[in-house]
Formats: sequence, structure tokens, C-alpha cells
Amino acid sequence: MRYFSKYIVKWFMSVYIFISAVSFNCKAQEFIKASYFFPVTLAEENSGRLSINQRPEIDTLLSRYILFNKFKGGMEGYRIQIYRSSNRNAREESNKVRAQFIVDFPDIPSYIEYDKPGYFLVRVGDFRTKMEGSKTLYMIRKKYPNAYMVPCIINFPDLDNN
Repeated sequence: MRYFSKYIVKWFMSVYIFISAVSFNCKAQEFIKASYFFPVTLAEENSGRLSINQRPEIDTLLSRYILFNKFKGGMEGYRIQIYRSSNRNAREESNKVRAQFIVDFPDIPSYIEYDKPGYFLVRVGDFRTKMEGSKTLYMIRKKYPNAYMVPCIINFPDLDNN
């Protein structure tokens, strides 16, 4: 029961943050309808017709969801953390670690982040799930044995992965 209540509290907090973000950006909100995602085309012979019957509140929730994701600047996912330090020269060390990582793995994106109260982090990759990043994690651990997966906000994935 305690495990379940922890997730309920997280859900209520995320709803509260969502409502706060929406109320803060009410002026800039653009209204999105579900019918925008399913454009109506002229009916051809032997083709079906899509008709969406729903309550107007669904369109409001859809608009708020899109606005909230724009506000976050990405989506929830995972990255692999290869460096974390708060030393006096942590900024320079993080730049060196990132530069070496780019040489070792040029096709994996890397990011330097700052975390309060004074930590510099080097995180790599943009993975939607842990399963998606596990193969890359094992490959990276050969060079960086202390690497591990962390949840964070990632960039939206490319849609053209041909």
C-alpha cells in the first residue's frame, strides 16, 4: 500500500505542475483538436470514412498535454551518466571527459549539465526506455566502467529513422 501511495502522490504533483504550467501560459495556448491529427479527405470509391465522436473536453486535454510537453522542452526518458564531480576544476574535467567521449563514440550525443549545489555532469544518449539504452550502456561501460542509466528529460527523437 505504501508503494502504491508513493505513485499517487507523484501523479498528483505532476497534475498540479501541469495545471500551473497551463494557467501560467494561458495567453500563448493554441487550441488543438483531435480532428487536426486525422484530416478528412474526399471519399473515394471503395474507401472508408473516419468519423470522430467525442466530448469537447478531450480536445481541451489534448491541447493541454501538447502545451505541457512544449513547456518541459522534451520528453521523459533516460541518459547514461559517465561523469559527476563537484571539485574545484570540475568544469574543465567535464569538458575533457566529454571531448574524449566524442572521440570514442562520435555517433552518440553528449551533454554537459550543471546540477545544484555545484555538480558538473556528463550525460550521453537520448533513450525513451531503459531497454533501449541497455545495449549502449554495456558498450560505454567498456571505456567508462562507472557509467549508469539516469532518468531525465531527453530531446524528442527523430521521426525519420529509416
